[in-house]
Amino acid sequence: MSVHLQIAEQVKNHRQAQKEFLKLDAVREQIIDQLLQQASVSEDISVQQLNAVTKQMNQIASKFQFPLRKEVTKEMVLSFAKK
Repeated sequence: MSVHLQIAEQVKNHRQAQKEFLKLDAVREQIIDQLLQQASVSEDISVQQLNAVTKQMNQIASKFQFPLRKEVTKEMVLSFAKK
């Protein structure tokens, strides 16, 4: 019986981590959109907040074997905004 409880707990933890990961992914996408808008009007941009969210996501990802996200540089945003 205890094996079933352990499995149930692992599944519960995995689902919670998945929800948190997806929530952070949505936040990350919003930040990327904001950065692209700022870059398109030549505003000075900072990727610090974006990479903080990315770091949180990667901590969850490494623990639960989710896909890792790359950290973003200012140059990457400016280059993408020019396209």
